[in-house]
Amino acid sequence: MNRFDFIAIEGVIGAGKTSLASLLAKRRNARLVLEEFEDNPFLPRFYQDRTRYAFQTQLSFLASRFNQQRNLTNRDLFHDGMISDYLFDKDRIFAVLNLNEEELALYDRIYSIMSGIAVKPDLVIYLQCSVDRLMDNIYRRGRSYEQEMDPEYLEGLNEAYNGFFHHYDRSPILVINTTEIDFVNEPSHLAYIEEQIYEVPIRSSRTHLHPR
Repeated sequence: MNRFDFIAIEGVIGAGKTSLASLLAKRRNARLVLEEFEDNPFLPRFYQDRTRYAFQTQLSFLASRFNQQRNLTNRDLFHDGMISDYLFDKDRIFAVLNLNEEELALYDRIYSIMSGIAVKPDLVIYLQCSVDRLMDNIYRRGRSYEQEMDPEYLEGLNEAYNGFFHHYDRSPILVINTTEIDFVNEPSHLAYIEEQIYEVPIRSSRTHLHPR
């Protein structure tokens, strides 16, 4: 049995990271740590005008994630490990994609201070997904401010994520292609993913999983 004290699940908007984190945390009695996107007052405005509100949105997320990270080191006697639906290290993906040169320089100064406290996961799970499936997932979950999501922006974000995790080497990484699977509504898909995480030895720093 694989023992992971801290698992971080990542993926582009709509990939299913919160759903998978919640399901695994419940099945494994793990402490669930969710990104506090609903508390970001700039997010709805960002989707309406990315250029104008990107910097405020980015700093609001960074501050929220920083506060969460400071509390992750507190020992929890009532749970068997911890599962998060985000990786602190990925924060800069959005910054590079959305900020101008001056904003990015200031962001990097702040990020370099905060990133030093980020907890290193024992395993990162990256959920890859096609843009068409992402758009479908976003539409079906029905958040009003996401309904006008630009497919070209999502395509660029998807490419940025793939590039980031292609080079990520701080923790072992399990890459799962979720384009053709449904771990929310198909118990066999979730069971297979859970088996690969906890029961099949992770023999390399990068493993690709294609659930049957």
